[in-house]
Amino acid sequence: MSAHYLGSLLHLSDPTLPIGGYTHSAGLETYVQQGIVHDVVTAEAFVRNMLQYNLQYNDGAFVHFAYQAAAQNDVQRLKQLDEECTALKTPKEIRIASQKLGLRLMKIFSRQQSFELVKQLTALHYCIAFGMYACLLGIPEEEALLSFYYNAAVGMVTNNVKLVPLGQLDGQDILFRLQPLLNELATATMQADETMTGLCNTGFDIRCMQHEQLYSRLYMS
Repeated sequence: MSAHYLGSLLHLSDPTLPIGGYTHSAGLETYVQQGIVHDVVTAEAFVRNMLQYNLQYNDGAFVHFAYQAAAQNDVQRLKQLDEECTALKTPKEIRIASQKLGLRLMKIFSRQQSFELVKQLTALHYCIAFGMYACLLGIPEEEALLSFYYNAAVGMVTNNVKLVPLGQLDGQDILFRLQPLLNELATATMQADETMTGLCNTGFDIRCMQHEQLYSRLYMS
C-alpha cells in the first residue's frame, strides 16, 4: 500500500522550502568564531547536542503538542503553546526567526490548503505550525517528528559545512551517523513530558545572544 501522505511529508519538511531557514545558523556562527566548533568532531558534537539536549525538549516537543492539539481541533491550545514557545525563546534573534519561519510556512500552505482551524490563527512559531500542518495533512506523527528532526539536522550540518568549513562528504558522513539518533528522538518525543518542556540550555542561549554583537556575520541568528 502506498503512503498517501508521503508527498505532503516531503513538501512540509523540505530543507529548501522558501521560508528563509538558510539565513539562520541558530548560534552556530558564534561557536565557530569562538573556536569551539572547528572540525568534523566538534561539528558533529554541536549537532548532536542541539538535537538531543535542546530540540528534544523545546521545538521537537512543541511539534508533538501542536500535533495533538490539531488532532483535537483545539485552537486555544495552539495559541497557548505559541505563547509558551515565545516565552521560552530567550535570545531575541532565535525568537524572531522562529516566528518569521512559522509565518512564512503558514503563508505557503494556506495558499493551497484551506483548513478551518488555520483560519482562526494569524501566526505561529515554526515548530507549532509544522506540528499542526503535519496533523491536518494526515501525516503520521512519528514520521512527522522524524522529518522535523532530519530537517533540523540537515540545516545544522549545511551551516557547519559553510562556516567551519567542512567538506561536503564530511557533512554527509555526519548525517549518516545521525540517523539512529534521529529515530530515537522521534520515538521519544511521541511521549514528551510537558513538565520538561523548555529545559534550559544556558550555553546555547548565551551563544545566540552573543551572535547579536559579532563583528562580522553571515547569518541573521
